[in-house]
Amino acid sequence: MQLQVMNSPFNQEQAELLNRLLPTLSETQTLWLSGYLAALQSSSLQAAPAVAVEEVPAAASGKAISKEVTILFGSQTGNAQSLAKKAGKTLEERGFKATVSAMSDFKPKDLKKVNNLLIVVSTHGEGDPPDNALTFHEFVHGRRAPKLEDLRFSVLALGDSSYEFFCQTGKDFDKKLEELGGSRITPRVDCDLDFEEPAAKWMEAVLDGLSVSEGQNVSHSEVTAASVSAPVESIYSRTNPFRAEVLENINLNGRGSNKETRHLELSLEGSGLTYKPGDSLGVYPENDPELVDLLLQEMNWDPEEAVKVKDEIVTLKDALRSHYEITVLTKPLVEKAAKLSEKEELQLLASDRDRLKSYMEGRDLIDLVRDYKPWNGSAQEFVSILRKMPARLYSISSSYEANPDEVHLTIGAVRYDSNGRERKGVCSILCAERLQSGDTLPVFIQNNENFKLPENPDTPIIMVGPGTGVAPFRSFMQEREENGAEGKSWMFFGDQHFVTDFLYQTEWQKWLNKGVLSKMDVAFSRDSEEKVYVQHRMQENSKELYQWLDEGAAVYICGDEKNMAHDVHNTLIDIIEKEGSMSREQAAAYLSDMQKNKRYQRDVY
Repeated sequence: MQLQVMNSPFNQEQAELLNRLLPTLSETQTLWLSGYLAALQSSSLQAAPAVAVEEVPAAASGKAISKEVTILFGSQTGNAQSLAKKAGKTLEERGFKATVSAMSDFKPKDLKKVNNLLIVVSTHGEGDPPDNALTFHEFVHGRRAPKLEDLRFSVLALGDSSYEFFCQTGKDFDKKLEELGGSRITPRVDCDLDFEEPAAKWMEAVLDGLSVSEGQNVSHSEVTAASVSAPVESIYSRTNPFRAEVLENINLNGRGSNKETRHLELSLEGSGLTYKPGDSLGVYPENDPELVDLLLQEMNWDPEEAVKVKDEIVTLKDALRSHYEITVLTKPLVEKAAKLSEKEELQLLASDRDRLKSYMEGRDLIDLVRDYKPWNGSAQEFVSILRKMPARLYSISSSYEANPDEVHLTIGAVRYDSNGRERKGVCSILCAERLQSGDTLPVFIQNNENFKLPENPDTPIIMVGPGTGVAPFRSFMQEREENGAEGKSWMFFGDQHFVTDFLYQTEWQKWLNKGVLSKMDVAFSRDSEEKVYVQHRMQENSKELYQWLDEGAAVYICGDEKNMAHDVHNTLIDIIEKEGSMSREQAAAYLSDMQKNKRYQRDVY
């Protein structure tokens, strides 16, 4: 409804202001405003120049709600932590008292004292909590968890819909807190890799829910979006990436290697972006042009047809190349695609969890369109069901202190055969086959507070990073050399062959000779009849390794989670059990305590 000047008591300017404001108000805000205007007729409010939060009456229920909000995050790569901190800042700006904490730093027994709780948590691996959420997750789901009838909560869950257990940790917390007696401030929101918009909407709903209890009139839509998503220092961020020029792009592997590992050096000059060892670089890649052409041919689409991507009009070819993911199948995608297919078999597949999981493994969008054509709908309808191209996160392999205005990456090229076709990693093969010096990549910095050097530079460190897991430890060594750190350092590195796959070999030797690196053990699995991995080298040095732990050394692991990180974790428990003369349970508790004290950190994928 639009106010007309002729039939209202408002002048033209006032009517225009109201017509702009009223459509933006939520139902809660409209009701509150109506009540406030009615109350304004009384003499007690007539002279009030403004509404202070403390002066506003409580909710209609009459129950006083605390203005204190506790925000707990569980984060592996830093996304959940960043969102939690920005949510805390938003709440502070709106008059609440917000406490933001990692789950690992929160005392579980204090949960009973919390009235308003926000959970921001990612899901790691196959439905597992992130490392810094393990203890709290176990407590909440254990027998010691208290009844929480006075708790009001909401969960923001981060995940990746290409995994079977999408946002599982967030779902776990949401379900359990309700079972313990808590009531929701607003329903849980599950975010895929493109999380900025749903996170902003969740924060808006949280503010609405808290405001109803407080009786506040909070106009927050724009504030929320800015607070949850906006960068703090640089103007460049995940939603506004910087075009970084490629300075170097070289293959680190020797001739004859089974692998191709690219070393990229990118310029950050003029971006205002900085980083610390342990942080990651987000890269937005483009799909292989050959793959895009193949998809266009399969669907018999005109490459130059105009389609809408958010508020932008681009050609269909550009949309498939730069904006959408076409190399991964997810359950939501197949379910949406089934509505555009005439094949009943696809409907049945989409509803059969086990068959769908088996089908999606190793297949992409081209497989789907080939297997279940013909398709209904326009090109616009079809691309609208696709997931936005997600950024790829890579552990930074340089120190900003040692390389101002530069960032280095170590990327393994991914190639394999599946279902009769050669498959290629989207970003890794872009870097390996198409990216030249002088080209640019859209990038942003992903801070990771869960993988950081000790604050005390004298603390000994033990690093375990086979293959491209070596990346952050190159950053660690550059930083320690630059700052003159005195603490001992020990590197465990592994790959296939010494001659062709010893990544950054001359640099490690230089650091050894200068004393920046105290000790290095290597394992090249294909150079002997019996395969030798980094965990075997750790076992061979178990006595000395335990001595380092006993002296307070911090342990860092980077690389493959399913195999390497799991094996190294168990090896550490073996060593602690043997050399510390402990039971298995005591050794596991020892390592768990190290993790709580940030002496055991992992960057695994």
